Amino acid sequence: MSRYAAAKPYVLPESLDELCGPTVGSVTLPRHIDWGPRYAYDLTDEADFQLMYERVIREAQTRDDLNTYLNVMPLRRMWRYLFLPLTVKTAWETQFPELREPGATTAAA
Repeated sequence: MSRYAAAKPYVLPESLDELCGPTVGSVTLPRHIDWGPRYAYDLTDEADFQLMYERVIREAQTRDDLNTYLNVMPLRRMWRYLFLPLTVKTAWETQFPELREPGATTAAA
């Protein structure tokens, strides 16, 4: 893991139920979340959907960012497949144990 990923503060939602972002169509993320060359994500494409979620979770600056672009149902479905820094994955799974795979334990356990 990079020192940046380990030291970066990550934003978490108050509740997974407040995540009510889009599940269909095309999404263009703001520059503070996605500064790369690709700006439109096709939510009918599973790889695009997953990539968008990874970027939003890693780069969101506010809870509003999370609430605007993430949706609880797809998040639960794809959580185990998301490529995230261990720091952020552990933070989310500590706050929301229902995201952990059955039988998984936290690093502190």
